[in-house]
Formats: sequence, structure tokens, C-alpha cells
Amino acid sequence: MAEAPTIPDETEVRARWGGFAWSDESQRKANEILGRYPKGREQSASLPLLDLAQRQVGAETDTQGWLPVPVIEFVARQIGVPYMRVFEVATFYTMFNLAPVGRYHVQVCGTTPCLLAGSDDVLAACRSHGLAKGRTTADGLFTLTEVECLGACANAPMVQINDDNYEDLDYARTTAVLEALARGERPAPGSTIGRRVSCPEGGPTSLREMVDANHDYRGQWGEVAVADAVNREAASG
Repeated sequence: MAEAPTIPDETEVRARWGGFAWSDESQRKANEILGRYPKGREQSASLPLLDLAQRQVGAETDTQGWLPVPVIEFVARQIGVPYMRVFEVATFYTMFNLAPVGRYHVQVCGTTPCLLAGSDDVLAACRSHGLAKGRTTADGLFTLTEVECLGACANAPMVQINDDNYEDLDYARTTAVLEALARGERPAPGSTIGRRVSCPEGGPTSLREMVDANHDYRGQWGEVAVADAVNREAASG
């Protein structure tokens, strides 16, 4: 379902990103990341360093970020491996963008649970705001991608926008999220109908005392066990 990225001309990309280097803050984080791995195992840092690089590109372009080829080459040099070893990682994980995206990367789940729960309405709301799959809006604000399962099936349909999930969506609630983002606001991530993580609609139906604080159920469980034993004994007598 994912659309092939449209990568800019290589000459343009190298002119813009050929001199990529860590910012002071990214360098600090990169040192911390590399410090997690033994000498000779720096390739294990591919994922976090690519993520760090994508975020730096995003900060420099006021977008969600992407990975130009020179930036991937830079990461490969940082860990001392051939470019292809890092490129393989970047092309395998959909968390990495291989082409420019907008400030908000709207990834709509179209897998079966979300489809059955109404992902078509989510996509319709996106289309009504000028979003088209595989494209970035003219104002550079939104990029729309249809993706495979994002792991929030209990609260379907849902979208991931940059680092946030928005769940229990329909046409109107998707519209509200997009309009808030367009105004420069950050809607509260998670369920849009107020459910706590993946609790049933209307609130928890069990262990309710655990919602806001830890609760020791052992005394109650002991009482239930005794009552069950008495009932079994009465039934057998």
C-alpha cells in the first residue's frame, strides 16, 4: 500500500546536504548512542543514528525529516561501515523517510482492523483537506501515506502523525486533528474519545481501583476464594 517516494534530483540533494554534519546537540546524542555499544560493534548504532540524523534534517527544514543519500553516507562513515549496510537499514524500516515530507507526516493505517472500523472515513477526511496519498500539500504542511498495521488495533481506526498516535477516529475527529495541527496546535495524542489507552469504551470494567493508583486486591481475592470453597462444599453436600 505504501507509495514509492519521489526523490529529488541527486545534484540538488548533494548541493544541499553534501556537507551534513552533526549539530552540537546531535553530536552529544551521537556520542551517547555510540557509547552503548562495544568497540567493533558500532554498526549496531545504525538505527538510532539514522533516527537522530532524520530528526536533525527535520529541525533544519521545519518538517518531519527525511534521509538524503549524503546524510546516510555520513552515518555510514560515523560507524565505519560501507554505505550499503546503512542504506539497507534505511530502506527496510518505514520509520525512515527516503524523500522529503511535510511538517506533519500523516500515516493512515489501512490494514483490516482499521479498514473494518472506518479507515476509509479517515482517508476521506484527509482528502477533503487537500491531502493525497504519496504527496505533500502545496503549503508543505502535510504528507499523506497509507501504511500497514501500526499496532493500535483495539482503538481502530488510527493514524500516526510524526511521533504521535491518534486513535478511535472517524471523519469528524480526523478533521478536528488536522485543523488543530494546521493552526499550529498539538492535539492530545491517544484516543480521541477519551478512553484510557486501550480500555473498553466507557471506562475499565475490571480492576477499576487501579485506574489512578496501585491497589492491593489480595484481601478481596482471599475473601472470594473462601466464598468459592464454601459454595463448592455446599453444592457437593
